[in-house]
Amino acid sequence: MADATIILGIETSCDETSCALVAEGRRVLSNVVASQIDLHARFGGVVPEVASRAHIEAINAVLDSALKASGVRPDQIAAVAVTNEPGLIGSLLVGLMAAKTLAWVWDVPLVGVNHVYAHAYSPALDAEPIDYPAAALICSGGHTALYRCTGPTELELIGTTIDDAAGEAFDKVAHILQVGYPGGPVIDRLATGGNPQAVAFPRSFLRGPGAPGLDFSFSGLKTAVLYHVNGTPGLKRQARAVAGAGAGKGAAYLTKQELADVAASFQAAVVDVLISKLRRAAKVTGARTLILGGGVSANSALRQAAGELAEKCRCTLRMPQLCYCVDNAAQTAGLAWHYLRSGRTADLDLEAFATVRR
Repeated sequence: MADATIILGIETSCDETSCALVAEGRRVLSNVVASQIDLHARFGGVVPEVASRAHIEAINAVLDSALKASGVRPDQIAAVAVTNEPGLIGSLLVGLMAAKTLAWVWDVPLVGVNHVYAHAYSPALDAEPIDYPAAALICSGGHTALYRCTGPTELELIGTTIDDAAGEAFDKVAHILQVGYPGGPVIDRLATGGNPQAVAFPRSFLRGPGAPGLDFSFSGLKTAVLYHVNGTPGLKRQARAVAGAGAGKGAAYLTKQELADVAASFQAAVVDVLISKLRRAAKVTGARTLILGGGVSANSALRQAAGELAEKCRCTLRMPQLCYCVDNAAQTAGLAWHYLRSGRTADLDLEAFATVRR
């Protein structure tokens, strides 16, 4: 007999294949994640077709591991939840087909979940419920956005990136510095030994007339790092020679300390913008709680700055445990419990969507 509180979640929106069993929307019984980092590292980013094929190869084993780790039988599962938007369309379809099959075979409801909304819910996993209203900052490799949240399933987009996401900028800067992939953890570690004020990188705040200025742009910052490291044609080579650093250009000509300083200065610029926007969002929404979610929410400098902001704003800060910052099915299943309770289930013709539908 199905337990009305246990939901199976499936997540395949990008390059992590994950299945999880979650009870009562917050108690994680199992959360298995198969990462594809090694597959994509040589390309310096996620290759959609490679990701899709890897999901096909991994999904059955990941599902089996999640069920075994939880001790839950299929007849105890109340519903199957799946990330159906946004993400890489090929990757999404793998998880969606698996979820539809299981929902049909087990004769249980199917619940479609927005991946970004699930990140906003992730701080509630293995923790207390979130106190709403809240302002949520979701920042990852594919998304950087601000939401007004009045409940777990009631989110309103109030700001987004007009070009690169924050996580994408971390990956690209790591590539410029030739320090490895994925860029987020590498830059975070490298920045600990650097001076965040060593390089005056720009901060883009997009203060448009009549607008609250809640959108993001990181393309200019990424380009500034590129020019600082590789030089502006006709200028950088001469500038380094004058400074006594030789005529070479590129990351290979930077000392370890210079690499650390660039990483720390870049990270400081990203964090300054993210925190500034979150501060504005808290004011606009009248939030009692500040939420961080997504892969970049694991960044140590961002977590520290968010804590300081919460104190100044007299808000509660909710951040996911580090294991729930990356893409995972536990957040999918946890959020789906709230949809299931309100009767918001899907038919077997549920579609996948690559972009966020507003």
